[in-house]
Amino acid sequence: MVFQQLHSRPLPPWSRRRALAIGVCATFGAAAMVPLGAEARTTYLEITSRTTAFGGYSFDGVGQYEKIVGIAHGEIDPFDARNAVITDIKLAPRNAAGKVEYAHNFYILRPLDSSKGNHKVMYEPPNRGGKTHGTLNRGAGGNDPGAVTDPAVLANTFLWPRGYTTVWSGWEDLGALNNANLTASLSLPIAHNPDGTTITGPAYEYIVTGNASFTLSYAAANPADQASARLTHRVHLDDVPVPVPASGWKYNAAGTAISLTTGNFTANDIYEFSYTAKDPKVAGMGFAAVRDFNSFLRYATVDDHGAANPLAGDVTRIYTEISSQPGRLLNDFRHLGFNEDESGRKVLDGLMQWVAAADGINMNYRWSQSGRTERNRQDLLYLEGRFPFANQTLFDPVSGESDGRYLKCTQTNTCPLAVEFYSSNEYWVKAASLFHTDPMGTTDLGDHPQARLYLLSSKQHGGAGNPTTKGTCQNFQNPLDSAEVQRALFVALDEWSTNGTAPPASQVPKLSNHTMVPPRPQSGVGFPNIPGVTYTGLQSTRYRLNYGPGYYTTGVPTINPPVMTAPYQDNPVNGAIYPTYVPTTDSDGNEIAGIRLPELTVPLATYMGWNLRSGLWANDGCEGTGSYVPFPRTKADRVATGDPRPSVQERYSSLKDYAQQVTKAMDDMVKDRLLLCEDTAAMQARLLQAGLEAGIPVGKGNQSPQDVPPHCRGNGK
Repeated sequence: MVFQQLHSRPLPPWSRRRALAIGVCATFGAAAMVPLGAEARTTYLEITSRTTAFGGYSFDGVGQYEKIVGIAHGEIDPFDARNAVITDIKLAPRNAAGKVEYAHNFYILRPLDSSKGNHKVMYEPPNRGGKTHGTLNRGAGGNDPGAVTDPAVLANTFLWPRGYTTVWSGWEDLGALNNANLTASLSLPIAHNPDGTTITGPAYEYIVTGNASFTLSYAAANPADQASARLTHRVHLDDVPVPVPASGWKYNAAGTAISLTTGNFTANDIYEFSYTAKDPKVAGMGFAAVRDFNSFLRYATVDDHGAANPLAGDVTRIYTEISSQPGRLLNDFRHLGFNEDESGRKVLDGLMQWVAAADGINMNYRWSQSGRTERNRQDLLYLEGRFPFANQTLFDPVSGESDGRYLKCTQTNTCPLAVEFYSSNEYWVKAASLFHTDPMGTTDLGDHPQARLYLLSSKQHGGAGNPTTKGTCQNFQNPLDSAEVQRALFVALDEWSTNGTAPPASQVPKLSNHTMVPPRPQSGVGFPNIPGVTYTGLQSTRYRLNYGPGYYTTGVPTINPPVMTAPYQDNPVNGAIYPTYVPTTDSDGNEIAGIRLPELTVPLATYMGWNLRSGLWANDGCEGTGSYVPFPRTKADRVATGDPRPSVQERYSSLKDYAQQVTKAMDDMVKDRLLLCEDTAAMQARLLQAGLEAGIPVGKGNQSPQDVPPHCRGNGK
């Protein structure tokens, strides 16, 4: 049946007026430059603000920056083969030209004089609307970085002194589009049946809020119908869910939220709600929005209304920088072929993937929820971990498919280079080991020629934790920081793309040398019996979930939540489990394989990528949080507690001894291109201060001045 045209309207007033005047300092003669016409599908840039950034601060050699904020409007052809992979795209409303429309906000910081920039873009699809570049950028983070005016902060940043243009844009529906300084959002269409009627179907919510009500991702099809819905409650993950009777909960009048009839939801307890929803969003259009906006900035001169592209003629490379969720977006973006634009051109040159590992995102499905992320205790029934996991093309005996993340882009010669950089936590709460084994976990994989993989050993998910805080966890948070290695690998990615210099060799644990094993028993992992530390070997299990027939082809579930049996751990669903593994440790409990920071090679503590909950929820997973367990200060302390780990004072005779070992550890990282010389001074100062606080004896006349690592000497650093 031919799809009925459901959505046709004249252009709104903002589309009929010309965008704000744009003075472009670039030359328009590049061979790749073409008028926008029908090629790239960002059709109109509505620039709402254009100002001098950073309070007018001028970067040495680069000059001042400009801040450009606005809304990008686009449309895609639902019948183009490149877009047909988007679930429900042919059920979305279409305009008079037969195209599906969308809009998203954007935020750009560019050198005011583009001739002084480096002609490269750092593009970040934000994490749940928020900008996360601060770790890589050595500060000046936040959602309105162009408002930062402190010269000391700006001079120390990583990207802008190097002349990078930095770009953010919305890719998931998070609300209003007029707040790009705060949240990056995408306006998505709602799918309808071919006859124009409302689509309904099974939806599912996982609820751990302590609030009075919970807002549903999709409105209930019939708020008067509670009989067909089901709400359950439990405390621990492995508890049997207890149904909450219909008299114990209610919808609001619009069917957009639920609440208990008496009191609030209990914070940290687990509630699950399954119901019939209506009006699914065509969420997979977020992939096209990322593709088309970057393609426009890279290749177009003007939009469909004649307004100039503010980056026209200036973009030679686009690299991404992400943290967590948007990396899973880009994993699927790459796999589904979206790095090829509608004219067959490559969009992104390099992906800098921090803590995304082998997972995709719950987005290109009906009733999807892109904000969900699976960990030991949360969001286990939202599909993000599906084959293919690895970059290489492999056969999966579970699904019967042969596929890989690079398969489609290899066929079109549009593959990006990738630096896949992730923490130990991704082995414990996700499926990082499947990134570098076959699907059945029997064989190590070599490198894909266009990607490198790096474990940051013993690191928790995301940023550095507070080592004085436990929160709901049993152990103190893990304070290891990824920032210095991220910057070194970003430079390596650029050198790989621009001059073909191969990046550092991949560093991951392997089955073949027993640096990666099953999480149980404890002795097999090598983790010591530290007094006061509970080890359970808790690891998320990767299942092939059953959402009903045809789901993995159509993206449309007939069963939601999917079929799964309790308890979650070690229990097959239709016999379909993908084996996963964790890194082994040394006798201190620090991981052996991967990139080992000086905190591990010259240790003062044990660092783990995992943690467990305390209190009422004891021994359930503490999600993305890792652990920090300091060594005993003295031999007497060690003996008194029965700690098997040598004390700090048994390890280091003096601060000078410790400082020399720290300098060597940093030098090894510089030599291996895993640390920039410009980051060594701050790292060394931090480590020496930690040594003093840990009780390393200074010794008379033994105070050691900070030394420059040998590979940094003579280069002005």
